[in-house]
Amino acid sequence: MSSENELNQTGFDAIAEAVQKLYPDQEGLYYGTVIPYVLGGNDPLDGVEIWKSGHGIPHWHYITYGFTELYEKESEDPEMSGYGFELTFRLKRGNEEQPPVWPVSLLQNLARYVFSSGNVFGPGHHIDANGPIALETDTRLTALGFHIDPELGELDTPNGRFMFLQAVGLTRDEMEAMMCWNGERFLSELEKEIPLCVTDLSRHSMMEIPAFRTAWQDGMERDGSFTSFLYMDELGAKLENGHAALRLGTGHIQTLVRMLRARVGKGRILFLQSASQAVLFRPGEQAAASEEDGRLVLTLPEDALEELSGVVGAHAGIYMLSNLPLTVELVPTTITDQEGKVLEVIE
Repeated sequence: MSSENELNQTGFDAIAEAVQKLYPDQEGLYYGTVIPYVLGGNDPLDGVEIWKSGHGIPHWHYITYGFTELYEKESEDPEMSGYGFELTFRLKRGNEEQPPVWPVSLLQNLARYVFSSGNVFGPGHHIDANGPIALETDTRLTALGFHIDPELGELDTPNGRFMFLQAVGLTRDEMEAMMCWNGERFLSELEKEIPLCVTDLSRHSMMEIPAFRTAWQDGMERDGSFTSFLYMDELGAKLENGHAALRLGTGHIQTLVRMLRARVGKGRILFLQSASQAVLFRPGEQAAASEEDGRLVLTLPEDALEELSGVVGAHAGIYMLSNLPLTVELVPTTITDQEGKVLEVIE
């Protein structure tokens, strides 16, 4: 009976042993799922364990159990366990005796996204939370970036290898800056300022620090962007008689300009995506507007890229380009809270 339990617990025990080595003098607080996901429960993860860390900035260290194969080997890939990662999260610790529980819900929500969509996270990835990562707080952190946990790294288990992937709280402008560069390098730069990338709900944006912004600017100009997709809620596109028309919201225009320069300006393609339409920007020697696979394709030589970048940096209005058969309509973006209340109109 004992040997059978050991066999079935190989993945689970591998995680527990790795974390116990990091915190040898304490016991973690484990929040287990009451009804398993496979039996109709709402929580995909088996559980989340929390440890009290004094490393770097005093913080709570949350670690998931459930993205990997915790018990028997089920997938056909002998090299990788489950989705290939477990998530971690580090939250700055105050005077509280017990760790806050909301990160457990955050991690379960991320698991629901992965389990339902099949989309996995990896180093340098990001996700927009579309609101505070801690509900009912006034934190400026509204997004998450992902990098390999600096203390736990990767782990070999009998069920395959996986990485501990740390979710890092980001402000909106940090997320957009990360998209315009290399995500892993952005988070490495962030870690120089924030030890272990501990999430602090009270912090301001690192983009407000001149030295950090300069490092980001230099990196973006040197490396370009490694993000090929940019999502925009407000996007319209059509092609008639060889002339294209774009309708864009002003709220993400600055990010679009940076992405165009960091992608097309570096010889790479950029997909602009909404819920119903997509536009492909690509570099080329001859300016052109065409349609491929049901989507608008804009080919941008250097002069067209410069002109388009100048236009989309303007205010709401209609603009016709001279170096590209394209008309751009910029419309105001309305920003609302989760209850639909208008917070800001960007014109």
